[in-house]
Amino acid sequence: MGQNKERVVAYWIAGIFFVIGAVCYAAFPERTPDQPIRIMFKSTGGKVLFDHKLHVSEEGYGFACSDCHHEIEEEGDEPSACGECHMSESEEDGLKRSDALHQQCIDCHEESGGGPTKCNECHML
Repeated sequence: MGQNKERVVAYWIAGIFFVIGAVCYAAFPERTPDQPIRIMFKSTGGKVLFDHKLHVSEEGYGFACSDCHHEIEEEGDEPSACGECHMSESEEDGLKRSDALHQQCIDCHEESGGGPTKCNECHML
């Protein structure tokens, strides 16, 4: 077989593998996780990247949903995002979102003796 024919055969084989790979990638997409892995909170003090998976997984801290999402009344209830209740940046509608997050996170970090408690330890992005 000539060098030119070998190159054509190699291109055909590479093309076939490419098509097979593209079909498999499209046919078997990765499942979206039930819970968020990380959450980016935007604020005037700087963005905060919260590692949700670390806080809820057994390999991490193992917190239950109701430990942070205080509106959960029964086991199995879907938690709502903090911003759904603590929407505004004013205290007219109850605790504003930034105060709610600061109170929840900093208090837990101080009680457990771990985790960031100073502004620049979270607000760094």
